[in-house]
Amino acid sequence: MKLLSRVVPLPHENVDTDQIIPARFLKTTVKEGLGGLLLFDWRYDSAGNPRPECVLNQPALAGAKILLAGNNFGCGSSREHAPWALADFGFRVIISTSFADIFRGNCLKNGILPIVVDTASHGKLFRLTAERPEGEIAIDLAAQTLFAQDGEAIEFPIDPFSKKCLLENVDELGYLPIDRTGADLLFQVFSARYENGSTIITTNRLCGAPHNRFNAESIVMRSLLVANSASRSC
Repeated sequence: MKLLSRVVPLPHENVDTDQIIPARFLKTTVKEGLGGLLLFDWRYDSAGNPRPECVLNQPALAGAKILLAGNNFGCGSSREHAPWALADFGFRVIISTSFADIFRGNCLKNGILPIVVDTASHGKLFRLTAERPEGEIAIDLAAQTLFAQDGEAIEFPIDPFSKKCLLENVDELGYLPIDRTGADLLFQVFSARYENGSTIITTNRLCGAPHNRFNAESIVMRSLLVANSASRSC
């Protein structure tokens, strides 16, 4: 994954998922069209008219694929509609100093790369974006590096399995069944998430209903154990 794009600056801190997509729009299970509802109450007034001061409504930034967000972006409830709306709007990368864990995981599962940078780099990116609104940031996922508008290289972390999925444009379930390398990576990542007490499956693709998410996790983990065991015997 290599990307070169202008940047949409959104410096607000603690933007939660209810602001990213209001709860009244959560009845749908269809991803398409949710981009039009992204940050709806920020983008439109009570009469439904676009607010010209909202950065997402500025024509000069139309088509930008990188969102430069404030600290703790994506906090609040675990709704997967938030990354759905961001992806449907066209964002492929979000840069911040921190993300809510569940939101970050949902982004990765939906083809969005959440990049965490240090406070100094974060501030510099906002400053450069203000000084050079037409400037572009380059993202090289394979090298785990972003290049600021002035050319400075800034490295960022990502776990090996999420990196593999984004580079190959597949999701976690795309590795069932999987080869030995994929099995090892997926087994390590899921094991680490379980040790940390994280919830890893928030989709209803396996069991058909949100309240069955833990059944879905069980199915995935059993499949991983089988795949990992089989791959080690090859």
